[in-house]
Amino acid sequence: MIGGLFPIHLEAKRNATTPKEVSCAKYDIQMFLRSQVMIYAIQEINQHTRRVLPNLTLGYDIYDTCGDVSLAIRATLELLKNHSDPQNCLLPSNILLDLPEPQTKVVIGERYSEVSTAVARVATLSSLTQISYASTSELLSKKFKFPTFLRTVPSDAFQTEGISKLVYEFNWKTVAIVGSDDEYGKYGSDSLRRSFDKLNVCVEFVEILPGNFTQNDSSTQQKLAHLVQMLNESVAEAIIMFTKDSNIEIIMEAAIKHKLNRTWIASDTWSTSTRISSMPGIELAGQVFGFIFKNNEVPGFKEYVGSMFNGTTNGILEYHKTRFPPCSNISKQEAGGNCSMPCLDPVCLASLVDQDESYSVYLAVQVVVEGLRSLLKCDELRCEREANFTTFEVSVFNCFKTCKPGHMLKPEKGKCCFKCVPCEDSEFSPGNGTACKHCADMEYSLEGKRDTCLKKAVVFLQWTDPLSIVLSCLAGFIIVITLTFAVLFTIHHRTPIVKAVGGYLCFLELFSLLFCVCITFTFLGKPSSPSSCVGIPLFGAAFSLCNACILANLIQILVGFNFDLKVGSWIKKLNQPVAVVIVIFGIQLVVTVSWLLLKPPIINEVNEPKTVLHQCEMEPNVFFIVTVVYNASLAIICFVFAFKGKHLPDLYKNASLITISMVMFLVIWIVFLPIYITLRGKYRPAVSSAAILISSSSILCCHLAPKCYIIIFKKELNNERAITEYIRTHYEQKGVSVVHS
Repeated sequence: MIGGLFPIHLEAKRNATTPKEVSCAKYDIQMFLRSQVMIYAIQEINQHTRRVLPNLTLGYDIYDTCGDVSLAIRATLELLKNHSDPQNCLLPSNILLDLPEPQTKVVIGERYSEVSTAVARVATLSSLTQISYASTSELLSKKFKFPTFLRTVPSDAFQTEGISKLVYEFNWKTVAIVGSDDEYGKYGSDSLRRSFDKLNVCVEFVEILPGNFTQNDSSTQQKLAHLVQMLNESVAEAIIMFTKDSNIEIIMEAAIKHKLNRTWIASDTWSTSTRISSMPGIELAGQVFGFIFKNNEVPGFKEYVGSMFNGTTNGILEYHKTRFPPCSNISKQEAGGNCSMPCLDPVCLASLVDQDESYSVYLAVQVVVEGLRSLLKCDELRCEREANFTTFEVSVFNCFKTCKPGHMLKPEKGKCCFKCVPCEDSEFSPGNGTACKHCADMEYSLEGKRDTCLKKAVVFLQWTDPLSIVLSCLAGFIIVITLTFAVLFTIHHRTPIVKAVGGYLCFLELFSLLFCVCITFTFLGKPSSPSSCVGIPLFGAAFSLCNACILANLIQILVGFNFDLKVGSWIKKLNQPVAVVIVIFGIQLVVTVSWLLLKPPIINEVNEPKTVLHQCEMEPNVFFIVTVVYNASLAIICFVFAFKGKHLPDLYKNASLITISMVMFLVIWIVFLPIYITLRGKYRPAVSSAAILISSSSILCCHLAPKCYIIIFKKELNNERAITEYIRTHYEQKGVSVVHS
């Protein structure tokens, strides 16, 4: 026997003088159809052609609860009695206590959460399994309170989460909630408030409707008028209606009357209600966003509805026939295509079959059948008639005793109870409630598991990295070019062009550039000792030597070609190449040595979530600033001297080319410094290496490469006669006579 509880009437009214007598009102055709889904599903199981329980027959006891807690409890008590009637349906207009006495193994129902809660408390006494097709209250999920309650719909926890996400998606910042004084409305409203608190959504008000809201009396009218006034004055962007459809119908009538034109969010109880969606003028109330369960059609049920008046018999159907006249007694103009007409029109009834609650009822029957097949070990021929199993006193302990890996037991405040909490970052727990422990410094725990610790990967700029390979190849090429220049200058060291580029100073300049390029290799690979972190300080010293040689060369040019006695007198005092180089390089050498002794760069291990970064760490201290400013100042001075000497008769264009190289150097370091200071990660050393290579290349290309080109391809310019002729022509064009000796 399978019991069924359906609120085929939506409202129960009690007689004040005779409390035992209850009359039911507001007959609901859709609930009638849902009760027929249960009967249809059982009949389908019992058919020989589709027999899944070979030597068993299913019967049913269906009661109309009228949506009332007391009537539902009475019906449940009847289901728990010992005698049975294999096909009993109870649906009178006045319900007394002299009800049939069926014997039931499982009950399907009830619809409303409040009624299901009451039924579940009674059903638990005899371990009667209860499967609801529409009750969604979170309270019913508490197994220690309702151990025999099941359902074929999700709990309101998912629905309230969905409503919260909808509000968040539309970026609504203010909402209002209308609930009801029952398990469904109270739990749903509270859950919504908690969700909105996390999303920083303001709940303007929460209005809880009383249990007698559906009664047409003065108190209901006062409550409705107050609610309408609140809604009319509300600034909420959406009104969430988390209550049963009978309450919604009253509110929507008032909303249409007052043309509230608000945005409503419908919970599952009324989002698909045809009674509400077909209300005249419903569009005046505003737009509605609704949440529904996953829909599906009950296989073959619409065809069954179309033929169930032809020989089908059950108590609920007979009551329906007596309540509604045949459609033949109504004019065709009234009945044709108008499914709201209360007549026995199978086509209209079939169009009213929904695909949510009806399918949930159908699923509930299927669950019962599958449970019986498993319990009774059914095969294609027979089912065992007896089943042995052990039952237990349900414990009220609702705390965690153990946890899955990655979680630990944590005492709840003020309770002798524990809950499972996930381990934090860099913590792990093997499970069984073991306390979370910190991983070692070089380990981490994987997010989402945290059941063990994994070794962190050591990260640095490897030699095999594509960027390292590119930089190494470029450095090697520059080294070859530099050595080639040195060989050429050595072979032609007595020629005018080598003297013009500084004579012996050019070899010192080449050495400093070669040293700078070699320094770039210290930035690649894993830093193994403090000596591998001295690249920047050594580059500062080497490049100052290069600048000193260039400056000394510029002074030589100005002295050699400037015939203005006033200017030449003070420049000649500076024309001491060795002294200039020693002083300029010596100052930077003192800074570099002090830097390495007092604030040397160190190897730092940057502990990141999943990696350990090995890199040289050098704070932008005073020595770093002095080095950068000093070399930049030398570059600017060289630029000024070079620019000043651009008008001189310099056949080899030293001044012009040095001007270009100094501008390039300054631009490179203006770009490099912000990147170096802000960049973090394994590619930071590569930036330093690239900046040094580009700086060195700018000197080689702009200052020295043109001289090598003349040595190889323009040999006629590399003699004193060519220089003399160039100087004479230069000054004759300016009207100055030149005496040659």
